[in-house]
Amino acid sequence: MQKKVLFVCMLSFMMLTTASCTTSRSAITDEHDQTDTFEGYNRAMFKFNYEFDKYILKPLAEGYRDITTPYIRRRVNTAIANLKEPLYATNNLLQGEFKNSGISVFRFAINSTLGLAGMYDVAEGWGFPRKQAGFDSTLAKWCVKDGPYLILPIFGPSTPRAAVSLALDSAFNPLYWATYNDANVHDKVMYSYAVISGVAARESVMDVWNDLESNSVDFYAAMRSAYLQNRGQSGCYNDVKEAPQAAYDFDFGVEDEDEIYNEMETK
Repeated sequence: MQKKVLFVCMLSFMMLTTASCTTSRSAITDEHDQTDTFEGYNRAMFKFNYEFDKYILKPLAEGYRDITTPYIRRRVNTAIANLKEPLYATNNLLQGEFKNSGISVFRFAINSTLGLAGMYDVAEGWGFPRKQAGFDSTLAKWCVKDGPYLILPIFGPSTPRAAVSLALDSAFNPLYWATYNDANVHDKVMYSYAVISGVAARESVMDVWNDLESNSVDFYAAMRSAYLQNRGQSGCYNDVKEAPQAAYDFDFGVEDEDEIYNEMETK
């Protein structure tokens, strides 16, 4: 049962949101940005994932955009982002960021109540911005190496450290524990969460995805470069090097959706 639900939680990120597991940037090192150790396998899996997105995930995301308004999508994305606050609190604590951990706890309490189940970011308006931190950034702080670039089935771009972190991150979803004792409700809630968050995340990056694909001679190489660049600086306690700037912002966390829509509406 636990393995099945863990899979469902991971599925919520789908192909694209795997890139958002690095809630703070992790290192681009010569270990994985200059060579693609598993390129043969990665290209084959990338093709499979591309077809999955083309025929299943993208049509769902397009339908979701067609039947909803930007306002509704913002509320959905903000509510999903609120469910990550326990994860942020835990990892800020593990990184020694005690103040940030407290802010995450406070944000979750306020936004889950006054923010109507997280649909509104009340805490942000009170001067308490989100303090993102996942297990990927925690392991990076602890100087755990990222490892080679790796394409996961369905889940998409990753590295060994990011893949392990994704599994750990999923265990901190409060919906998992709130429904744990009722198997019938538990499965329905977690499957629904997986579908909603996955489709919402895919919709939020639709324009960036289309732009990158239409301007790429080798889409696989472009996605690999964008993903690795977006991982940025490791934050390792022993690392003082500056991180290069990402050519594309591929932080696909739905919590940034307000900024995306503000830019689109300005245009």
